[in-house]
Amino acid sequence: MTRTGEGAEAGALLLGVRHHGPGSARAVRAALDAVLPDAVLVEGPPEADPLVGLAADEGMRPPVALLAHVVDEPGRSAFWPLAEFSPEWVAIRWAVGRGVPVRFIDLPAAHSLARTDEPTGSEESGETPAGEEAVRVDPLAVLAETAGYDDPERWWEDVVEHRATGGDVLAPFEALGDAMEALRETYGDGGHDRDLVREAYMRLQTRAAVREFGAGRVAVVCGAWHVPALRRRATVAADRALLKGLPKVKAEMTWVPWTHRRLSRASGYGAGIASPGWYGHLFSAPDRPVERWMTKVAGLLRDEDRLVSSAHVIEAVRLADTLAAMRGRPLAGLTETTDAVRAVMCEGSDVPLALVHDKLVVGDVLGEVPESAPAVPLQRDLTRSQRRLRLKPEALDRELELDLRKETDAARSTLLHRLRLLGIGWGEPARSRGSTGTFRETWRLRWEPELSVRVTEAGVWGTTVLGAATSKASADAVGTVALADVTALAERCLLAELPDALPVVMRVLADRAALDADVGHLAQALPALVRSLRYGDVRGTDTAALGEVALGLAERVFVGLPGACAGLGTDAALEMRGHVDAVHQAVGLLGEFGAGGVGSSGGAVPGAGPGGVPDVRSRWWSVLRLLAQRDAVAGVVRGRSVRLLLDSGELADEEAARLMGLALSRGSEPAEGAAWIEGFVGGGSGGGMLLVHDQRLLGLVDAWLSGVSDDAFVDVLPLLRRTFSAYEQGVRRTLGELVRRGPATAGPPVTGLGIPGFAGDLDAERADAVVPTVRLLLGLTGASAGPVEAGTHLAGADADLAGAAM
Repeated sequence: MTRTGEGAEAGALLLGVRHHGPGSARAVRAALDAVLPDAVLVEGPPEADPLVGLAADEGMRPPVALLAHVVDEPGRSAFWPLAEFSPEWVAIRWAVGRGVPVRFIDLPAAHSLARTDEPTGSEESGETPAGEEAVRVDPLAVLAETAGYDDPERWWEDVVEHRATGGDVLAPFEALGDAMEALRETYGDGGHDRDLVREAYMRLQTRAAVREFGAGRVAVVCGAWHVPALRRRATVAADRALLKGLPKVKAEMTWVPWTHRRLSRASGYGAGIASPGWYGHLFSAPDRPVERWMTKVAGLLRDEDRLVSSAHVIEAVRLADTLAAMRGRPLAGLTETTDAVRAVMCEGSDVPLALVHDKLVVGDVLGEVPESAPAVPLQRDLTRSQRRLRLKPEALDRELELDLRKETDAARSTLLHRLRLLGIGWGEPARSRGSTGTFRETWRLRWEPELSVRVTEAGVWGTTVLGAATSKASADAVGTVALADVTALAERCLLAELPDALPVVMRVLADRAALDADVGHLAQALPALVRSLRYGDVRGTDTAALGEVALGLAERVFVGLPGACAGLGTDAALEMRGHVDAVHQAVGLLGEFGAGGVGSSGGAVPGAGPGGVPDVRSRWWSVLRLLAQRDAVAGVVRGRSVRLLLDSGELADEEAARLMGLALSRGSEPAEGAAWIEGFVGGGSGGGMLLVHDQRLLGLVDAWLSGVSDDAFVDVLPLLRRTFSAYEQGVRRTLGELVRRGPATAGPPVTGLGIPGFAGDLDAERADAVVPTVRLLLGLTGASAGPVEAGTHLAGADADLAGAAM
């Protein structure tokens, strides 16, 4: 072999490649078959030498990546991704399959991870892009432009991917090396010392291999950008001088799964390619690639219920070939196939074409790594749990519906919550499209390669998912300052079923609650704490201790809230209104899930009266009445308190109207009146519909607004606009129509029906006529009964409807 230059590394066959290039991969395989070297050197970290044999394992399915991380700092890590069509992977598989020694010759990860001027946690490829970034020049783009192409990918396809096989198998490497030689003569090394150091190490390793195996017996597979540097004449002393004094850390390495999506340039990967799925197809289907590709596209579109026939496939192939001929290309490439798919199979629409690009051109392929690959104990425990629960990591978005009443689904939920607590975001909770009961959970799952780093980082907390999550939660509780954060952590511990961590969290929670006198902080903390009580019923967790803390916290809120709501500015008042809403919701949950004053352990919850938790609700009603009647309380809080009492049935319509009349009287400041209205009917409370159906309240608002002076109106207008602009357009239009006609003078809405909006002049006969149909729709008995006596069964029918809804 002579095409190696005149340097000390002479005698080695330099195979310069494009990383993740299927054409380069096929050329490397052909060259190795022709030359049959005694050793293969590959650009990559030498710490991976002991792992190279795993490439032949049946459980190893690319795309995969070598992951290196600092032992004492797992977050400081780097990846070296390899796909099935990567030339390095082809060379490794060729050598391992024939028992030929394989060595990695790039700068060790122990040095590259020690550099403080480079970001960590990113993909290290040891690839051409490092030099490209330095000189701000893409070598492929320069070569393509020189050849008259405006697209580097098209140029690469034409000169490499579509090149006819046969002839001298080493000629392409010679030509590409000469081209890179010319580029580096023009652009140099870009002033970036990283490539110089890496190439010095490569030269030293290549020399050592040539001395060991002999001239002509070593093949080197590296990025084409580095070939000129490996050809260059350089002394051993000069190379060693470049490497002297490099910082070093202790690093470990393993194989991890990778994805096609993370190979794409759009993911931010420095050596990424635009179309990993397409390149994978070219590598696996060297014969009739266009026909096979169109068949794949047709299958995908059919799965999406689009009408695509065999005739579409035939016509798309013909069009792609015609476009290639018109554009002077040897074969149809991705551009031509995409144009043909758009025109023939997608009827000119880019919507289904985007699906083709996402699913096929890029792809959702996720690699696999055998169990024998080195891994931290936490990763092994997670793998066992995934297999036991039949939760296979996948690279595509997947929605998972869980029924917590089922043992397997409950265990899946527990695992996902524990991983979230550890910062391993494999799954994120999502809004359920079906039932919203507490026994239902919806998760959106997607496994990303970076999660392997998160698992390694979390390994410092324990060797199992349960142990690590317990330790992490306990440490987080001790280090948490805000009371609301501690209560949120308590909720997460219950979701993750961490009984050993919960006592620590509860102790910290009690200490923080005892020292925190800010009612706002207490109000923020209460909802999460009360929500946690649900899990005693859903997950069988003993929440009696949690109930004690919740009741004590609620009582402190009740005592301090009236004073905290006085003398507030506008922003503080709005924030306090949010706290009042949160406490109101929490009290409702406290009554719903702790009813009877009994926790899941069967013991009585302290503080509950004869009827159980309803005593807490009674205390809350009294607090709201105090807030509603005290003039010193901010108007927005007074208005919201009246609304909450009214909606809960704790305040009569007449009393609510009286309090509104007082708040909007001429003796009150207009700004306070506007704030009261915002609290009563604003803030997403459905107040617009209340005004539509209760025209007496609307009349009070209208009369007040009509009496506001011109100067005061300018001040209250922003508040009113903020309140009414939140209503739906139909509600605003109805309110405007009612005000234009003038509010009705009828008495209060008809009571007993429980349905707002029925005026006193209700036509009972017409209303009764629809009752049999409604009963039929709801599956109630007696659906065939005829019309009832006018006005006699409306209340009973409403009771039936309410019962059916429950």
